[in-house]
This record gives sequence, C-alpha cells and structure tokens, in this order.
Amino acid sequence: MSLAQLHYTSATAGDGPESGEDAEIPARFTAADAAIPAAALTEAGPLLAYEPPTGTARQVTENALRALPESLSFSALSDGSHLLARTVPVRTAQLSSLRFHAHAVHLPAGTRLPGGMLPITVCRSARWAAATPDRMPAVDPVTALSVATGSAADREGLNDFAVSRGPWLAGVLADLRRVSEPADSGESVQVVLVERQSADVARWIALAAAVLPPSSAELLTFTTYTRHPERAPQRVVGVLPQDAHELSGPGFRVHTCTGPRPEGTVDDAWAETAARIWRSRTPELFREAAELPGEPFAAGPVAVTALCAGIALGPCGRAAAAAWAAERPYALDAKRTRQLVEALTAAGVDDRSGAEFDAAGRLFAALDGRSPATTTAPLAAMLVTEAVRGGNGSVELPGRTAFSGPEGEAVAAVLGPEIVTELSGPGTGLDVARTVQLLRVARLLGVDCAELLPGVVRRLASGLLADTRDSAAPDSPGWAPALLELMDEQFDVRTALLGALDRIAPEDPAGAERLLGRVALPFTGTQLLPHLRMCAEAPEAKAACGDDRVGAVQRVLRAAGMSPFAEPLVLRTAVGLVWEEDAPTVAEARLLLETATSDAHRTAGTWSHLVAAALNAPAEEEAAPQLAHDLLRGFPQEIAGRERGALLLLDFARELRSGEGEPEWAQRVRALRPGAEPVEPGVLGHAYGALAARLLAPDGPEAELYALAHSADADLIAAYDRAAHGPGVRARLAADPGYAAGCFAVWTAHPHAGADWSRTTAALLEEVLRPAVRALSADGVAAVEEAVGRSGSSGRAEAFRDWNRRSQGTLGRLGRRLAGRVRRG
Repeated sequence: MSLAQLHYTSATAGDGPESGEDAEIPARFTAADAAIPAAALTEAGPLLAYEPPTGTARQVTENALRALPESLSFSALSDGSHLLARTVPVRTAQLSSLRFHAHAVHLPAGTRLPGGMLPITVCRSARWAAATPDRMPAVDPVTALSVATGSAADREGLNDFAVSRGPWLAGVLADLRRVSEPADSGESVQVVLVERQSADVARWIALAAAVLPPSSAELLTFTTYTRHPERAPQRVVGVLPQDAHELSGPGFRVHTCTGPRPEGTVDDAWAETAARIWRSRTPELFREAAELPGEPFAAGPVAVTALCAGIALGPCGRAAAAAWAAERPYALDAKRTRQLVEALTAAGVDDRSGAEFDAAGRLFAALDGRSPATTTAPLAAMLVTEAVRGGNGSVELPGRTAFSGPEGEAVAAVLGPEIVTELSGPGTGLDVARTVQLLRVARLLGVDCAELLPGVVRRLASGLLADTRDSAAPDSPGWAPALLELMDEQFDVRTALLGALDRIAPEDPAGAERLLGRVALPFTGTQLLPHLRMCAEAPEAKAACGDDRVGAVQRVLRAAGMSPFAEPLVLRTAVGLVWEEDAPTVAEARLLLETATSDAHRTAGTWSHLVAAALNAPAEEEAAPQLAHDLLRGFPQEIAGRERGALLLLDFARELRSGEGEPEWAQRVRALRPGAEPVEPGVLGHAYGALAARLLAPDGPEAELYALAHSADADLIAAYDRAAHGPGVRARLAADPGYAAGCFAVWTAHPHAGADWSRTTAALLEEVLRPAVRALSADGVAAVEEAVGRSGSSGRAEAFRDWNRRSQGTLGRLGRRLAGRVRRG
C-alpha cells in the first residue's frame, strides 16, 4: 500500500527574512500528491507549521540546530482523514538561516496503518525526509518501514525513561485513559506534557501506545512540540517549560515532568497498575494482559498479569485482580491461578482494604471446588484471619469444607484461642456484627464454644434489640444477612437465640417488633415462642383493628397460642405492643381488666397501665372514679405512694356521686390531696368537682357548705364556682323557685368566710342568679321571694327584694345590710 505524501517547507532561499528572532517563518507546499483533497491541504498547513522556541536566533549553528525540538504529530482532519507528519528545523547552506521542513503522509478516512503499526512508531522512523525530493512520488515512510521496527536498545531506553518518570506515570496514564474514552459531557480534554526535550514527549507517546488498547492507541492524536498548546487540536501535546506557565482551566491536564514530584495518589487502578509494570521494566506484560478477556481499560487483566509476574500492587490493584478472576475463574490456568492466590495472600501486606477482602471472598467462592484445596486454602485462611483479627464484618466467609484438611487445623490452632477469649468477654453481643462473625468463624474452624453459648446468645439477643432501637433506619441492618446465615448454619445457636429473644421480648415488645420488621427471623419451627409470634403479628393486627386497640390486644393474644391465665407475661407483651409508652383510655382499661384477672395483670405488671389510664383521665370522664375503685380493690399491695393517694381522690369522687360519702367532705378531700401530690389536674377535677356538684344539689348539707366556705381552699372554691356556672345549675334555677331561693341564701351567707369565698359568691349572684331571676316572670320572681321568706327571716326576704331591685355594684352594701339583719334576727 502506497500512501499520499506532501512536503511543506520554507527551506529555500528568498522565502523570508534572513535575520531577527521569534518571527513567523513563512512556508508553502513544495510537493503534494494529487490524491490529497484541496480542503485537506488547507487544513494541514497550520498543523505542519513550525515556530522555534523563544529566543532562538534566525542564524543558527549546526549544533544549535540539533538542539532544537522537532515535532512528530498525528492529527485528525475534519473530513475524518488523518495526517501523520514530522516537522524538523533546518537551515540554508549559504546563510545558516533557520527554516523548517515538514514531511507528512495522508491517511484517508477509515484507513489504518499497515500491519498494526502505531502512529508514534512510524513518526520515529528514519525514513522521513528533511527536504523535498527531486522526484515524486517517492516511497512513503510507512510502506518502507518494517513492522518489527525498534531495536533492543530502543526498548531498554524506553524502560529507563519509564523508570525516570515513575512519579508521573500513573497520573499521565490516567489522563490518557480519559482522553481515549468517549466523553459523556462532550467536554474536550487535552493532556499537556511539559518536557525539556521533544524526544521525551515522543517517549511518553510510546509508553502510552504500549499500554492503551490498540483501538485507542491507533487513534490517539498528538504532537511532540508546539509553541501554542492552547491552539493545538491534538489530544496530547508536548510543550517546553517556558510555554506551559499560563495553561489553566478544566480543559487542560498539565503534567510538568521537569518540576517537583506530584503529591497525592491516583485513584485509577488501571493507570496505577500499568505504571508499576513500566517501572518493573516488563512492558511485554501488556501484550499478555491484552489476551485476557475484559473491557478496554479494565484494571483486572493488567493487575492479574502483574501479580502473576511477581509485581507488587496496591490495594486497588489487588482488589481489581481478585474481582476480575472471581468473575472469570475459567480464564486462568492452574499455574496462574496459584500464582494469583499466592500474590493476593502474601505475608507482610498490611494495607489490604475492605474492597480487597470482599473481592477475595468472591474469588474463593468461584474457585472452591474448581481448584485444588492447596490453591484455595491460603485465601480461606486470609479471610477468616481478617474476620477475627481485622474486625471486618463484611468479609464473605469460606465454606466449612475449606478447613477440613491440615491447613484448617493450623488456622484453628492459631485463631481458636483468640475467638474463645473474645466470646468470653462481657462486651460480647453488644456489637452484633462482630459477635455473629465470631460465632460463624468458630463453627468453620471447629472451635468448641458450647459452654460459652448461653451467655453469648443472651447478650446477643439484648444487642439485637438495642441495635434496632438506636437506629432510626427502616431498612434491614447490615448484619442481617450474616445473622440469618448463622441461624441457618447452626441449629443450636438458632434455638438458643430465639429462646433468649422470646424471654426478653416482654421487657421491650416494641423493640422486638422493630427487630422482626427489619429482619425476617426464622421462628416458624416447633418452638413455642409466644412473645415473638405476638410481635410478628402486631403490625397487621394494629392496622386491621384501627382504633379498636382492645381488639388488637385480643388478636395479638390469639397469635401467642397461650392464655394470659396460663402465661400472664403474654399480657405484658400484648399491652406493650399496642400501647407502647402510652396509657389506655379508661374504657380500654376497664375492658383489659375484664380480659384477664387481677392476678394475671399483677404477674404481668400491666396493672401500672391501668393505673395510668385512671390518673390521666380528663375530669369529664365519668368512669374514671369507678376504675380507680376497682384498681384499689384489685391491687391493694401493688399500688402505693402518690398513685394510691390520687386513686383515693378518685374513689372519694365516686363515693360522693353515689351517695356513699361520709360527712366532713371538705375536710376529707383536703386531707387526701397531700398524699397525691403532684396531683394530676384531671384527678383533682374529679374530686373537687364531685364535692362541688354535691354541695350544689338541692339537698346540699348546710354543714358541708359551711365547711367549704370557711376552708380558705382556693382550688376547692374555684371548683365550686365552675360547677355553679354549669348548665345544670342554671336549668334548676329557672325551674325551681325553692332552688333559686336556696342559692340566694347560700351565696349571701358567710360574709366573713374569706376573700376567695366573698369574691366567688359575689360573682355568682351577678353572673348566675341575677340572669336567671330576670328571665323569670313576675309570678316566678314572687315565688322565689316567697321561698326566700320561708327559708329564713323576714329580713332575708326584704334583702332579696332589695337585691332584685338594685343594679350591679351594690352587692357590698347589700351583703353588709343582710349580715346585720341576720345578726339582729
């Protein structure tokens, strides 16, 4: 195949100025194949132009000419074709004037170099011309070049260069990978290599060509020298240090290989591994890696190849190798598989990462049963050692058969005592993942933990509830898969753990419910486990029963399969599941009392929920006093202290309302109150409200009224005031003249009882009695006046008439006048 060529030069006399510095050197095409389109020639001119470094004189010596950079380039044209070129500085023979000559080969769109040759290989050929030939067409440098080009000395020199550029290798290769892959964002990125010699930039391109996949290496555009990198269209450009100081922005990836070593690490396993291969002077490994299956730029093939060749890699490289081999265990022969395992499990490596162990676990699973035990045993030993000593709870543990041979016995002899010591500690179980991991490893290694098991599972059960209580995440916890595997692997652990959870569930039923909601524990066997079954049933029962919480309790109890009379603790679990920290209502508490006997509630401890229901009941809840009476009778020994005092206040209210109350009500209720402090407002409202209602009844005892008026108890008098303002009193005032007369008598009596009583009765006369009397007919008012006269002296009847005639604001004089008449009477 013969390719079209062109020559672009300024190396003829009379083409431009013969002196001066930094002036643009004029140029023109001196020869061009007719097959090259005119548009391609127009586009090629700026790509082939040459501008010498800053400060270069127009008149140069032969030695100075040899020191100038040359430009080897591979450029893409807009029509899809490519231009492969070498541009070199030259000088005229007569005046030593600096000129340049560019020799280029045009590759039509879709054309590739023959024999799989790479552009950088062709560019470095000695077949390029430094002057326009006398005859065209001449043999192009590509056709004349042998595919097997390059000497051993050249390859060794490239190795030396790679070692000398070791600190920059990974970073440059990582950026070369980025420019070779399709850009998702469409952003164009250029890799700028800053070197003092353009030949070193060419060596960088050669390094990249050996590493990149062939499809990427064939299309990677580059130029080894330019004065203006910001104008260069190639993806990789070489510049001298003086031309790189202004490069910035996201479009440039600048690597100054003439300055200080770069800081930090490169987060690219493929680039890091390729750099280590170059630094190890074994570039032939890239060809071996290319024969392995995998996507372009996959780190796995090069990492596997490097490890099998004895090259040490970092955590990312080792993880990539293990992950790749785990997905393709058939891709390596027995020898290379063994070499890979030995490299992954080598002693003295102290920087293994969690990702590396996870990949090693997958690799073991892929090789187990496929490779000999002698090959997989080191992997198994490394994994369990990490599980025990490294505290890595996510390690995928090997199967039990991996430790059936002498290798397993050796590992057990080392790790067994450590496992027993840790499981014996008091903190075992608090870290769920750690405890589960240790129990699993103990089984794998055949470590006897039978004596430790009861204490371990007891603490583990508490740890499970605590972990779900402390975590607000609704998802399954990270240790859940390992826990389920443990319970599936070890029947004795499963039985003991479920039993321990069932025993502590009554103490924290809500926690057990959360645990079962996040982890599907297998308790469908023959174990009774009544509490766990209730906790599993609770969400559906509460959703189905809605506001009928007693119905939810009964449904949950049925799930237990045991009666509260036979096992009272199921009652505690049921109540805790439905109400948790809340108290039931009074109606619910009375139904709960009927559901089970007081003995069952006493044993279960649920009587405290019933007491809370009574004490938290509002003053309007008429059934609360009766509930308090039942509780005092049912739990006389359990209820004590302040709660007992509060219930006695409620029971006092029941007695008054039922007519069973003994005399001296005000004195009794005031005597009960200190024992209930701090008393709930509802409880006080029940007791004081019942007393007030009883005193406002038509047959309210005068002695009790007297005791109330003179009690100086502001809360008690306020309760009387609230009751007197109620609709019942207003209705009786409108319907019963005798009742209105009685209220007038009471509310105008005891003027010296105290300020609270005086203010209250004054307000009642004006706000309650006066509106009621004004609403009566004349006959009704007369009936009230007559009733007042019958109930007292004639002076009281006159006082009523006077009060009824007077406007608001005369109550003080009225009270004083009435008091005097009463004393005279």
